[in-house]
Amino acid sequence: MPGACGLGLLLALLLPPVVSASRPGTVFRLNKEVLSYAVEAGKAPLQRALQVTVPLFLDRSGGVFQPTRIQILNVDVSHLHLTFVADFGIRLLAATNFTFKIFRDPEPLHLLLPIALLADTSVEQGSIGTPLVSISSCFSIFDKAVVFDGRNSTAPAMLAPLQSHIKAVLKSKLCLRISNLVQGLNVHLGTLIGLSPVGPESQVRYTMIDTPTITNDYISLDINAVLFLLGRPIVLPVDSTPFVLPQHMGTKGAMATVGLSQDLFDSVIMLMQKAGALNLDVTAQLNSSNNPLNTSVLGQLIPEVARQFPEPMPLVLKVRLGATPTVTFHTNNATLRLQPFVEVLAPSSNSAFQYLFSLNVVVNLSLQLSVSQVRLRGTTSVLGNVQLTVASSNLGFIDTDQVQTLMGEVFEKPLLDHLNALLGMGIALPHVVNLQYVTPEVFIQEGYVVVSSGLLYQR
Repeated sequence: MPGACGLGLLLALLLPPVVSASRPGTVFRLNKEVLSYAVEAGKAPLQRALQVTVPLFLDRSGGVFQPTRIQILNVDVSHLHLTFVADFGIRLLAATNFTFKIFRDPEPLHLLLPIALLADTSVEQGSIGTPLVSISSCFSIFDKAVVFDGRNSTAPAMLAPLQSHIKAVLKSKLCLRISNLVQGLNVHLGTLIGLSPVGPESQVRYTMIDTPTITNDYISLDINAVLFLLGRPIVLPVDSTPFVLPQHMGTKGAMATVGLSQDLFDSVIMLMQKAGALNLDVTAQLNSSNNPLNTSVLGQLIPEVARQFPEPMPLVLKVRLGATPTVTFHTNNATLRLQPFVEVLAPSSNSAFQYLFSLNVVVNLSLQLSVSQVRLRGTTSVLGNVQLTVASSNLGFIDTDQVQTLMGEVFEKPLLDHLNALLGMGIALPHVVNLQYVTPEVFIQEGYVVVSSGLLYQR
């Protein structure tokens, strides 16, 4: 297998470094249900961001300028609401209560100032193919302050100018802090285009291919998967039909809905095939008590083998996939069709391997898909019988019916083990750093796959 993989990687290096002309389509849709989670997760960062510094207030009430220090003791976001705005982005509405400590003689007073914040955030396509968010408008609406001086709730003489001073400071600083908080999200959104492994020496990178589609119910991103082998993008067949994910797909109430096109799976399988990752060598130990992969067992079916190898010798099956495997999706059913070429070899007297015969094989597999963290993983099982035809032979005529049972026994399990280990690595779904899919469900549709899931962001 290492030699075959090396040959596949060598051939891949000879491919021209051209980004895919097709669009292995993926649609990532954030539904309005995610906004409740964003509110829950966003309150604490918003409260921290609003903890601004208020400069000294120059009190003139005594006829002389008296500098007065002001400190924000607490910012409480009592209400935070996020909504999608069709064809634009996200609207933020927050009700906050700022508690201030005014350092005055003979004793400090405390001031509670309610402030409503309204900000509109646009969501666009960035220059590097990632979502880009920014504040387009922001307003601060101040309510009447309540002062507690330890004796009663009446305002002292300096309350009006003090409030004016605080409002003037906060009016300029709060929206700037919200803008900086939103701009900071772009650093995390930029990790969407990071490389994620698909198999040995192969990766996938997702990029946006158009501006987001925004409705009152969701934000939808059309994403292209660019596939790499040894760090070089590979050429894929041209497909002029873009992938469109129908509305109302997946589980009702899911935070995220991901649509994965037939093209994406075809492209990933082609990538694995070009890398030689699907090839394998099946060998066995001669002294194993239950090892049928030897000349003694094969000789009972093919007399010429018994004549050439009177002593038991281990056999080797070289399994190579020249034709690209085919993935097919029908409603609630996914299949994978492999057509490997299998060479049967035996060791000769000079330590080299002697070619015995070769087979054209057709294997139909059931494909089960699941999601773990951020990766879509697969497992396979054989559907029906493995189909064998003799391609060529150095042993004369071979009756395929005679070797069918033996080849199925020594071929099926190693193939499934190899495929399931490879597909178990999975392919990363579109995500950013520290984001995971939780309680995901996978639905097989006609020609595509849908993943419905909750989301969990962990710092």
